[in-house]
Amino acid sequence: MSFLSQNTPKTKGNKREELKKQYKDVEDGSDVGSDDDTRGKRRKKEKEILQESEQVEMKKLENLLFGSLYSPVTFGKGDGEEEEEADGSALFHVDRSAVRQPLDYEDDDNEQLSDEENAQAEGIRKGEAAWEDEEEKQMNINIASVNRLRKLRKEENEGLISGSEYIARLRAHHAKLNPGTDWARPDSQVIDGESSDDGNQDGGVDDVLRTNEDLVVKSGAKLCAGLLEYSKLVDANAADPSNGPINSVHFHQNAQLLLTAGLDRRLRFFQIDGKRNTKIQSIFLEDCPIRKAAFLPNGSQVIVSGRRKFFYSFDLEKATFDKIGPLVGREERSLEYFEVSQDSNTIAFVGNEGYILLVSTKTKELIGTLKMNGSVRSLAFSDDGKQLLSSGGDGQVYVWDLRTMKCLYKGVDEGSTCGTSLCSSLNGALFASGTDRGIVNIYKKSEFVGGKRKPIKTVDNLTSKIDFMKFNHDAQILAIVSTMNKNSVKLVHVPSLTVFSNWPPPNSTMHYPRCLDFSPGSGFMAMGNAAGKVLLYKLHHYQNA
Repeated sequence: MSFLSQNTPKTKGNKREELKKQYKDVEDGSDVGSDDDTRGKRRKKEKEILQESEQVEMKKLENLLFGSLYSPVTFGKGDGEEEEEADGSALFHVDRSAVRQPLDYEDDDNEQLSDEENAQAEGIRKGEAAWEDEEEKQMNINIASVNRLRKLRKEENEGLISGSEYIARLRAHHAKLNPGTDWARPDSQVIDGESSDDGNQDGGVDDVLRTNEDLVVKSGAKLCAGLLEYSKLVDANAADPSNGPINSVHFHQNAQLLLTAGLDRRLRFFQIDGKRNTKIQSIFLEDCPIRKAAFLPNGSQVIVSGRRKFFYSFDLEKATFDKIGPLVGREERSLEYFEVSQDSNTIAFVGNEGYILLVSTKTKELIGTLKMNGSVRSLAFSDDGKQLLSSGGDGQVYVWDLRTMKCLYKGVDEGSTCGTSLCSSLNGALFASGTDRGIVNIYKKSEFVGGKRKPIKTVDNLTSKIDFMKFNHDAQILAIVSTMNKNSVKLVHVPSLTVFSNWPPPNSTMHYPRCLDFSPGSGFMAMGNAAGKVLLYKLHHYQNA
């Protein structure tokens, strides 16, 4: 008997016969009473029987249309139900290939799969298809006959391809149009032979989750040219402005301490945070209007000089001043210009008649002299204090080896008749030379020493004498200052050798700039002017002060 014949609705005649049998059964099993009571009971029984029969027929119809809603399909029936199972088992197939996570309370023996099923589950874990249509491999599709499919051809004369190849090309074309993001794809899903990032090969997401470092960090290697991102902060010396021009500003190696000094004879220290810039200390030097003051690179001392035969050394740890000079064997009337080596061992002073005076930072005694052909105007240490650059009235740049106390090379500064300023990058690869005509030449030191005197860039944006220049810590910015005119400050983007177009800031006055310094991480830039103020700026590209 088929499945449909078992569930065929009964005819009206069959219904009547069934109802008559049920009525007789009721009459036989009930006590004989009055006719009214018997009729009422019959009607009540009839209604209940009709409702039950209608519900049964309704369930049968629903099972025929929508499947076994009220009697779900079960597996592992007894022998007496093998015939029904044979009729309907072909309609269903149990797919045991799906990976199912066992519950904690389930017995492990009941969850074990056969070797074949384990292999299927392992294949699904690796991203294989759970089901494949065998007919797809047997189909052939002509991709040359349809215009939309011609883009799938790998060769011009290609026509028929198999169904599986057609599906693979469609998927590849879809992935090409919608590549998605690399971080969202496992390594097995990288498309068109792409290799995963080095980070993914070394652990990928797992490595990211194992660390608490910042996931998004601004790159410190590339500063964009054109426009400089900055913001104006509270003046660095707002707590105690100077009564005279500021001649020196210098950051300590910890980036939080800033010294300012000027002709008012006061040496001031400020704690720089960009908001309050608290004043820490102010020291008055009665006999020395300060021309220059600077920290030693190791941060232990401050060297202070003026237009005097002597100079001062301030010990930060002991908070004591030492007056040094005049230097033995020398008759210089002024020691106002000096530079400190990067290793904090040597101080070079500009002397008379082309002499350069070298003084030890430990003993504060003269340890040697160097002699130029012309007058000395500017100095700059290079190569961690092993070399010294100098320029002056003869228009030439000298490169000195301080270990042998000899001149390694001497070359003409292109277009210069008198050098007025020098500065070198921290790594010693670049140096810049400024002249009395407002021209700045930027050189690669290795090329200059090798005989190539052509600068890599000539900056002629200023027209007055160059008094001060400074590279920032990574040599991406070169600051050029002239004290002769208002707002005469330029910042050069060294990688592109172009000047930032939005500096100096428009619609703002810097007065007459006198000096400038970058913090150790270039996060802050401080500039002193002739009005006694130290302007403070935040450079947004750099994350560390």
